[in-house]
Amino acid sequence: MPDREPRPTIHIPGTTSHALAPRDRREGQLRYLKAGTGAPVVLLHTVRTQAEHFRLLIPLIADHYTIYALDLPGMGYSEIVPGASYDEPAMRAGVKRLLTELDLHDVTLLGESMGAVLALTTAADLPERVRRVVAVNAYDFRGGIARSGLLARVVVSGVLAPGVGPVIAGVEPKPALRAILRGGLGDRRALRDDYVDELLQVGGRPGYPTVARAVYQALPSLIAARSLYPRVKAPVHLLYGEKDWSRPSDREADKKLLPAADFTQVPGAGHFIALERPDVLADLLNAAT
Repeated sequence: MPDREPRPTIHIPGTTSHALAPRDRREGQLRYLKAGTGAPVVLLHTVRTQAEHFRLLIPLIADHYTIYALDLPGMGYSEIVPGASYDEPAMRAGVKRLLTELDLHDVTLLGESMGAVLALTTAADLPERVRRVVAVNAYDFRGGIARSGLLARVVVSGVLAPGVGPVIAGVEPKPALRAILRGGLGDRRALRDDYVDELLQVGGRPGYPTVARAVYQALPSLIAARSLYPRVKAPVHLLYGEKDWSRPSDREADKKLLPAADFTQVPGAGHFIALERPDVLADLLNAAT
């Protein structure tokens, strides 16, 4: 990445940072973390986060898998390309780049929130490469992060508002970001202060407010992507936190689209299970090796 870009302040032991070079000017460089040995598992993060979202999970599975934790296009430390799209098909294209350019096969895709949607749609597009999908708190319903609480509803509405939206997207006080993220946790102590600082640093990258606003605007495309779920041929495990933003009706709708999928609900957990219950995800993944 260019020298003027900030560098991560969090290091996950055993990981190395890599980048996929763009193939043409319409694509950006994609950053990913790599760790471990074994069959490949690709980790796909949530809205407004990055590969470090899986900082607690990676050490728990590194003895069983070769891990690729991707910064989705424009997010984390992946390149921000002016004028790029951040709707679901564009995000999915970034995930497919990782699998195809690294020539990964027999892949387990684990995604949380937006990453869960992308894990399912990527599996639909690349059945020959994907062995299994673990979809954690799929973010494919109306309302999304606005269900975190009153502050989240106010902030998201402001970010999406015409005229003032770009200005609001560029103003991200630490207490506000912390409060919104805690609204996605059953155990609020799971949100570490250094992680919030890392997200704020990324939010200060040139052009990032435009990305953040575009991602919130892309929610309808995540909902529309549900039409691809019935095409998924790989085994699927749907996993939800008991206190996730999704409602029982949202979860049942996905179960109907994926009738063969396994289903687990984690008692007491919220939307960010990778932060508060990484042990649940690790047990699920390691049991399959």
